[in-house]
Amino acid sequence: MEEKKETLSLDIVTPDEHLVYQEVDEVNVPGAEGDFGVLGGHTPFLTSLRPGVLTYRVAEQSHCLAVSEGFAEIVSDRVIILAQTSEDASKISKDRAESAKERATKRLDDARKGVEGIDTARAEAALARALARLRAHSQKARDPE
Repeated sequence: MEEKKETLSLDIVTPDEHLVYQEVDEVNVPGAEGDFGVLGGHTPFLTSLRPGVLTYRVAEQSHCLAVSEGFAEIVSDRVIILAQTSEDASKISKDRAESAKERATKRLDDARKGVEGIDTARAEAALARALARLRAHSQKARDPE
C-alpha cells in the first residue's frame, strides 16, 4: 500500500492582503528564536517572527518571500503566518531595497553620532526589513524556476 504524503495548508496574511493560501509540502520560517522548518504532522506551537526570508515548497517548486515581524501559528497540518509586511521575492526591487538599507544605515549612524530626533528602534527595524528583502531577492535569483 502506498503511503499518503502529508501536506500543509499555508496561510500568509498581512494587514493589507491575503498573500498565500495554498497546500504545500514544506515551510521554512524566520522565527524570533531562530529559523525553523515545518512538515506535515508538526507539533503545534505559536511563535513570533523576525524579519527574514520565508520559503515554502510545492512539489519541486520553491517559493521565497521576505517577511517582517509578526507571528506564526502551527496547528495540526496548518501554518498561519501573520506578518506586518510580506513580499514575494520575484516582486522585490533590488534598487529600492538597497536604497532603504542605505537610508536606515544613515539614520543609525546619525543616532550613534548623537543627532537628536532619530528613533533608533524604528531605524533598526527598517534596516532588518531591507536586509530581509535583499536576502529574499538574492535567494530567488539563485533558485532555478
